[in-house]
Amino acid sequence: MAKIKGAIVVDTERCKGCSLCVVACPLHVIALNKEVNIKGYNYAGQILEDTCNGCSSCAIVCPDGCISVYKVKEA
Repeated sequence: MAKIKGAIVVDTERCKGCSLCVVACPLHVIALNKEVNIKGYNYAGQILEDTCNGCSSCAIVCPDGCISVYKVKEA
């Protein structure tokens, strides 16, 4: 059976650092960065590279639609 590996891409300039995605992630893959974007917000980012399963919980709760989720089947 193939294993699904996921990854997220955050539009850092649109992210306002609300932390809803951080709370929604069941695998604790997302955290707010210490850096800020142009608007002065700490933006979200993926901190664990190989842990994401592509469940899309983060993208569903994002009020600004800043998160794209990608899934890849592994052999």
